[in-house]
Amino acid sequence: MGVIQKLRQFLLQCNRILHISSKPDKNEIRQSAKITGIGIGIIGVIGFIIFLIFTFIGAV
Repeated sequence: MGVIQKLRQFLLQCNRILHISSKPDKNEIRQSAKITGIGIGIIGVIGFIIFLIFTFIGAV
């Protein structure tokens, strides 16, 4: 299979995906934003706890 044929197949697959997909509504966007915010918050809390542990140990 040549490079051009592989590229053509890839573009056809991309085109199929674009026709199937739809724009998310407001509720989906809000839910994604909430989940992302919660994830960032959890990672921040874990980082802060690790920082406190190292501070009390005296490694920092």
